[in-house]
Amino acid sequence: MSSKYDVIIVGGGPAGIFAALELSQASDLSVLLLEKGKDIDDRNCPFIGQGIS
Repeated sequence: MSSKYDVIIVGGGPAGIFAALELSQASDLSVLLLEKGKDIDDRNCPFIGQGIS
């Protein structure tokens, strides 16, 4: 894991996940998404399997 990012998003709710997905797919920016809640694999999330890990 890198220690330098262009964008850091705090909060992995729907808006945070969508923002991270859009930024990572539409640019060469390195994006870090921070979430203290459940792992994304344990959520009911429509973005699972679309490059979010």
